[in-house]
Amino acid sequence: MRFRHPDGSVVHLSYCTNVHPAETLDGVLAQLRDHCEPVRRRLGRDRLGIGLWLARAASRALRDDPAALRGLRTELDRRGLEVVTLNGFPYEGFGRDEVKHRVYRPDWTEPERLAYTTDLARLLAALLPADVDEGTISTLPLAWRRGFGPAGSSTARDALAVLAERLDVLEELMGKSIRVALEPEPGCAVETTADAIGPLSAVGAPHRVGVCVDTCHLATSFEDPAGALAALDAAGLTVPKAQLSAALHAEQPHLPAVREALAAFAEPRFLHQTRTVTAGGLRGTDDLDEALAGGSLPRTGPWRSHFHVPLHARPAPPLTSTLPVVEETLALLVGGPVPRTRHLEVETYTWQALPPELRPLTRARLADGIAAELALARDLLTDLGLKELP
Repeated sequence: MRFRHPDGSVVHLSYCTNVHPAETLDGVLAQLRDHCEPVRRRLGRDRLGIGLWLARAASRALRDDPAALRGLRTELDRRGLEVVTLNGFPYEGFGRDEVKHRVYRPDWTEPERLAYTTDLARLLAALLPADVDEGTISTLPLAWRRGFGPAGSSTARDALAVLAERLDVLEELMGKSIRVALEPEPGCAVETTADAIGPLSAVGAPHRVGVCVDTCHLATSFEDPAGALAALDAAGLTVPKAQLSAALHAEQPHLPAVREALAAFAEPRFLHQTRTVTAGGLRGTDDLDEALAGGSLPRTGPWRSHFHVPLHARPAPPLTSTLPVVEETLALLVGGPVPRTRHLEVETYTWQALPPELRPLTRARLADGIAAELALARDLLTDLGLKELP
């Protein structure tokens, strides 16, 4: 979906296909047919943007077979779909029954991460619509924090510098500018937007490598959106891409009913880092069940958990979501005279991790939910003065 900003530029809205597990090219093509096109039809649009996730196997198949890459581009066009952004965070196995810490490997200290991201950049340059000259790729925030010290930081910085050089060459060859964005996430080496400033400033390529602002992660870490974006501006860092997602919020975690409601969201597939703010600063656990198990977190203030809940459907009381943070951040990103970013992506990948009674049981119901999220995001954008384009 495309929108005209009051300054005349085009802002793109997509949804991320990592919600549909697929590791192979055949699986990706099936996603377009079974999920993406039905979402587009529900929205009544001739064209729908998707934030494509290409796992390692799929990306290699496309890299090694130009005919397959042309075939994917043709299939996108045939189904009324377009790609301006890729989710390069998960490498493989995102559809496993247990993902947890595996999603952070390989990290930016390992050569496989640089090779994978380079492949994605080349593929995205070939997949961009003819009238779009810039693509974006979100990637993991360097590494999981444990075991990541000064040596790892230096290696990751060097890898990102090499990537920036490769992206410069790619633009010279193909005429398409590809930008990469580190996605701060609780528990990682870059947990907050503030944590991104040092490493990215050291890379020294703000035109190529910036920050992906994920509003669920931002809210989980209790970051102030205005302060976070102002700090990036002051450091000269860009926001190539933002992900619109809402976290799980529990206002009164000391109440038994609240803890019981939270327990329904503690599940074995993904990590749900949980945070609260105390007088001494931010406190947290690496998963929701750990927070519920004992005295790891104080119960005197609100808890927020890294669980991407559907934008349009807040959990039933006594829980809620951080949708107000999404709204505030979106206004700061694209509500001003000039947009801070032109690529927005709805990224609720946890539909099948919701409590059983909230999960969509059919493809049709999942498509209904994704379309409803995009419709909400569309309304937020038009309320900010953007005009939806055909």
